[in-house]
Parts: sequence; C-alpha cells; structure tokens
Amino acid sequence: MHPQRRPVFVHRSRITLALLLPALLLPVSLVAEALTLSARSRAEAHPGSGEWRVVEKQLRWNSSQTAIVVCDMWDKHWCPSATERVAEMAPRMNDVLNVARLKGVLIIHCPSGTLNFYQDHPARKRAQAAPKVETAIPLQGWCSLDLAQESPLPIDDTDEGCDGCATCPPHGAWSRQIATLDIHEQDAITDSAEAYYLMRERGITNVIVMGVHANMCVLGRPFSIRQMRNQGQNVVLMRDLTDAMYNSYSAPYVNHFRGTELVVEHIEKYWCPSITSAAFLGGDPFRFRADHPPKVVFLIGEDEYKTWETLPRFAEQIVAWRGLQTVVVQQSPDNKHHFHGLAEAMKGADLLVVSLRRRALAPAQLELIRNHLARGKPLVGVRTSSHAFAPRGDDAKLGAAWPEFDAEVLGGNYRGHYGPSAPATMRLPESGVIHPILTSMDLGELTGQGSLYKAGPLKTTAQAVLIGTIPDQPAEPVAWVNTYGPRRAKVFYTSLGHEGDFAQPPFRRLLLNGILWALNQPIPPDDRLQPK
Repeated sequence: MHPQRRPVFVHRSRITLALLLPALLLPVSLVAEALTLSARSRAEAHPGSGEWRVVEKQLRWNSSQTAIVVCDMWDKHWCPSATERVAEMAPRMNDVLNVARLKGVLIIHCPSGTLNFYQDHPARKRAQAAPKVETAIPLQGWCSLDLAQESPLPIDDTDEGCDGCATCPPHGAWSRQIATLDIHEQDAITDSAEAYYLMRERGITNVIVMGVHANMCVLGRPFSIRQMRNQGQNVVLMRDLTDAMYNSYSAPYVNHFRGTELVVEHIEKYWCPSITSAAFLGGDPFRFRADHPPKVVFLIGEDEYKTWETLPRFAEQIVAWRGLQTVVVQQSPDNKHHFHGLAEAMKGADLLVVSLRRRALAPAQLELIRNHLARGKPLVGVRTSSHAFAPRGDDAKLGAAWPEFDAEVLGGNYRGHYGPSAPATMRLPESGVIHPILTSMDLGELTGQGSLYKAGPLKTTAQAVLIGTIPDQPAEPVAWVNTYGPRRAKVFYTSLGHEGDFAQPPFRRLLLNGILWALNQPIPPDDRLQPK
C-alpha cells in the first residue's frame, strides 16, 4: 500500500502560506516560468596548473524543462549521524520541492532499494510507464569514479562511515524515503534509469540534484550526476542540501562539514555547477546546526620578517582550506600601533595567532587580548611575539604595554638573539618526548633561517617541543607549549617565523599542528598540507 497522500499544506512541511501565496495567485500560464539560478563552478586558471578559481554564472532554465532529483533521502541509515543530518535538512528540502512543484518543475523521488514500499503509488507507476530510449552512451546501473574525467575524490571514504561510526557496518537500514518529504501524485518515484526515460519523454533537459551522499550516490546512482552529465543533460547540484559519508579521522583529516565542502568543490571542478536552496526560497542557504567552523584571528604587526605576507598566505592556503574560518588583522598603514577592525574580529574568536613586535596598543585593544585569554581561549605566538607588547622609547608612551606577556602567557624568557650564524638545526628536547605538534615532521629537513632567539630557561609551566642549536652556543628552545590563567588557556609558541622558515614545509607543518593542537582539532598523521 502506498503512503497516504497529502496536500501541500499538511504533513511535516514547514513552508508558509505567505511563501506559497504569490505563486498560487498567478495565472496558470505564468506558473511554469523561467528559473533564475546563481550557479557556482570552478575552472582551472591554466590547463594542468592545479590552480582553480571560482566562476559564478546566472542560469535561466524553463521550469517545464527542469526536474529535481531527490537522491536517497532515506528514513534511516546505518550511520546514526547520517540519519540525523538527513532529518535536519529534510524540512528545508520539502520547502524547496513545494515551491518548485508550483513553478512547474517535475519532482523525481529516488529512494534506492525501497520501491516495494511505493509499488501502488501513482508517482511510482508514472516512472514505470516512461518508454525506454536508446542512448549513444549506454545507461549504467552505477557510474563509478571516472579518472578520464575527474581526479580521485578529495576525501578518503573507504570506511563508508562518518564521525563516531567506526562500529557501524554498512547495511540496508532503510525502508522508504523519509516521511518529511511530501510525495504528490504528479511526482515520480524510481531508483533507476527510468528517471532518464521520463525526462526524455517530457523534453526535460535540466536537472537539479539534491540529497545524499555527495561522494557516493549523488555522483554514482543511475539517476544522478555522472549519468545525467554523460547523457548530455544540464545538471546542477544543490550544494546546501547534500551531505557526505566521511570520517574526519580519515584523510585529509578535516571536520565532517569541510569534507562535504571538498566533495562539492570536486563536483564543481569536474562535473557540474552548484546552486543553493536560496534560489527557490530566498534568504540564507541551509546550514547544519553543528556546522560552526572554528574562527582563527591572525594579528600581524612587525617590520622585520615579512609575516604580513607569509601569514596571510599561510592562513588562506593551509588553514582556511581545512574548514577553519580565518580573519587577518594587520596594523594600520598610518599607525603601526593600531589595528583597525580588531574588536569586530575578536568577536567569537576561537584562537588568536599573534605576530607582533614591540607594539603599544590602545588599552581597549590590549584588553581584547587579555579577555580572550581570560575566557580560556587559546593563543599561538610566532617569532617576535615574545616581545609583542614591550614597546621601547617614545613608543612606550603611545599606548598600553604588557612586558610580562612572554613570561606570563607564553612561558618563555626572551633575552635577545644570537648574531649571524649557520642555520639552526633542530632536535628533540632532552626528555626525548615527541609532542603531538611534531606529527608528520622530519626534523632533519627543518632549519632555522633567522637568528636563533635566546629563549631559555622556560617557565616551569611550559613544555619544550623543539630545540634549536647553532655552532659554539648553548642550545635554545624554539617551540614549546604552555597554559595560562585559571582556565588554563592553551598556548603554543615558536621563535621560528623568518621568511625562509615559511618556505620550508616542515615549518608550515609545525605551525599548522600548533594551531590544530590549540583548537583541540585532529592533527593529520600524513604530510598533506594543502589540497591535492
């Protein structure tokens, strides 16, 4: 028996009468209309360069020549967190389907492996009645990764799981499409190439794909992206109404939602553009409640080591692509002691990365940093940050100072630096302890390109991570961790940070690991710093 059929305004849909009323009042001849879709794709800057840029384009599709394919929005998944995310996005998806239906778009529900549940439903019979067609490229039951068309996927999904699901063996846990999604008599239900037969029968050349999972069924099913593109259809993915099967403890070791974004970017590069549900509903795109990327603020103000160039590049290329939100605040052009926009940047900051040298901040701006630490929020310091708030001479009269910052917060003991010498070589501390911050680092490939700082002995609260040595001088700590204040804010500091240090992958790995450690994020056990 097919499920009870319900009109648009009932069931679990949250769509409002105010949203639907304008379409209901239109003459029937105007309901089938042109759809204006803001589509995002990615194009290589130069063939083979590996550098991709975002391309935005407005698409105008005739709604009567457009179908929405709802991919595998099952009632239950073997992965409980996947089931939860399907349930969370389903109300927004149902709103999109209701509006699209009123515009004349064909809705094709594709809950694979559950068609017996719908065997008597008119929407199921509609798909079955579509006449078969011959195609120049054979229709496939599953469209696998096509290395002639695309690169390998950017995530490791071989365990077919996601966060917290190490003990969830794959199995068919589903029995139907999630009930939140209304199925109307004018819709269609299938899980095969019948979807394409139906499109051909109706002259449909435009396809919008939504549902789960972007790295698996959304790409591979016979009604979905690879198949439809291979048959010459115009396809877009609704990127805010999809998800991935991805475990953040697998490569590339980013959080789950960033893993989904990486798959979406892959689709935008090799298969089709993407749109968001705002194209039908307006407002902001859908976002999962748990999708709150940590906010990392980079505060830069020094005149020696070019961190005003190296740190923003590091933030963009290595930190941001991992799904962390990055904000860079530089010293003002006309006042090196002032940082425009710092108050706004520090709102909701999860981590502060400091590269300052002898700056006298306005008391209110220095208080922002003190408050950040007082709340137990972590801090990472780079090179001259050991004397970040220790202005000299007339500069000391221009604002607030915090000369104890090095000892109190960083746990260091800055006493200047040694003169020019051979590059400093690196070794483990005498304890031999390998801190997690050294994960995936080859110390033999890292040398200190700037003068070695005199930083020891460290405070008793600090733990050395890395020791630097130069000829004929005592060894000095060059990286360590500390905790600060009653709430034990996590602190990582390195006296490295010369422009030549940033040119070395091991240093970039050290700084990334320090940031991830401070944020309590997984530290990748491989050597991948940037997307491949």
